[in-house]
Amino acid sequence: MTVPTRAPLPLWLALVLAAAAGPVYSAAFPGIGWWPLAFVGIGMYLVSVMGRRAGSAFLVGFIGGLSFYLTHVAWTSLYLGDLPWIALSTLESLFFAAGAVLICLAYRWIPCAWPSRLGRLGMLPLVVAGLWTAREGIANVWPYGGFAWGRAALSQSQSPFAPLVAWFGVAGLTFVMVLVTAVIVECIRTPRAQEISRFARFATALGSVALVLAIPAWPATTSGTVTIAAVQGNGKAGYFDKRNPGDILNSQISATLPILDQHVDMVVWPEGGTDIDPTRDAEAAAALDYISAHMNAPLVTGAITQEGDKIYNSSLVWEAGRGVVASYDKRHPVPFGEYIPDRAFWRPFAPSLIDLVQRDYTPGTKPNVVDVGGIRAGLSICFDIVDDQLITDMTNNGAQVILAQTNNADFGHTDENAQQLAIARLRAIESGRSLVNISTVGTSSAIAPDGSTLDTIPAYRPGAMVTAVPLGTATTPASLLSRGIELLVCGLGLGGLIIGASAIAARLREEKSSRRHRSRS
Repeated sequence: MTVPTRAPLPLWLALVLAAAAGPVYSAAFPGIGWWPLAFVGIGMYLVSVMGRRAGSAFLVGFIGGLSFYLTHVAWTSLYLGDLPWIALSTLESLFFAAGAVLICLAYRWIPCAWPSRLGRLGMLPLVVAGLWTAREGIANVWPYGGFAWGRAALSQSQSPFAPLVAWFGVAGLTFVMVLVTAVIVECIRTPRAQEISRFARFATALGSVALVLAIPAWPATTSGTVTIAAVQGNGKAGYFDKRNPGDILNSQISATLPILDQHVDMVVWPEGGTDIDPTRDAEAAAALDYISAHMNAPLVTGAITQEGDKIYNSSLVWEAGRGVVASYDKRHPVPFGEYIPDRAFWRPFAPSLIDLVQRDYTPGTKPNVVDVGGIRAGLSICFDIVDDQLITDMTNNGAQVILAQTNNADFGHTDENAQQLAIARLRAIESGRSLVNISTVGTSSAIAPDGSTLDTIPAYRPGAMVTAVPLGTATTPASLLSRGIELLVCGLGLGGLIIGASAIAARLREEKSSRRHRSRS
């Protein structure tokens, strides 16, 4: 049985295809949000590395990654200029390039290890999907906690594939997407020598999609509701905004006053909802007491707190007359945004940018589930939402609802706002929990466990939404299996690649032994 090993495209055309794949792939994500283009973009990447040697695959992968990230995270340049944007995109593209090398090796080796139709249409796509997921998994956590933006699954928050995150998690959905795409690509490119009819190819491609979409949505069970007042103050919350101390607090109070007489179970303000630490300032404490007392409900607000020489980005649960009754400190502060890792090393490269971050937030260690007026609430502060483990911790620790507090003011009217909301939507489905995403400037939304929008506040408008959200009780398969799904699919990819390499090595040994035998004869 013949196996094509030559690249289907010359290098120059592969580079063009990879460069074009980036904007196509990015267009699948919010704000354009044409989710089918994710599959097109993935397919373009796969074709561009097929049959390549490691060096050229690295180059093709790097160009493809760079064209994607320069498009996808262009919002990082809004206030800080081009250097952080280019540096971040370059770093992530190096991961993309390394993944391209592994995938190109899979296309060379797997057909030798499994030289059959099942090998080409089954095992090869499994390995490719596992390697893609592994590349994402490593970039998600390293270095400095990683950067989990741009994962394939995050493009699907509004697609028919979104319910799959309740079964497989974000990593598992990425795996499924690449698997389906790789199967379709193999159906298209399978050579005639393998005598697979056009009908069989079409049926295989269509069947793979139908099989995935046939998986029913996880029946997230709920019990009762909780009425949450989420307030978006639209204050001057950006890093470079000119403001006086208390301006953000006053904007939050002003947006809360119109709902002061409504009956709610809790009030939620965003990350940095008060720019004055109420644990150190009597007037700020009195303002929070006023809101909590008049609404007869605990107030959950973001604030910057300090313990000794450590500074935290915190979420405080405040009750009138009692002050802070529970708190959570952000576990995943943004490297080079909220703290500078290895400051002495990085400062000489860009001293003016590094010096902008004058205080380093300390990662928190407190549990991210707290009691808010008798309700178990999972707390997520901005960048925390991208961390798979933190979401799993919430459900494992009994969270009934998730409060996702954020501050998008530093990114203006860019796609960052919509991209983060899409992540929050997938987290609601993944956990089987209602999620209230509340921002300083928006877009703020209350999201049901099935991902539907219950209520919303438009971006850059002050306002409040008072919403009865269902309380989740179910444990989804994604929460139950947690990292196990990611480890399994990554293991399939890496394990399959090792088996393929072993098959190649064994074949080379046989050929070498055969040549020796013939030469002796």
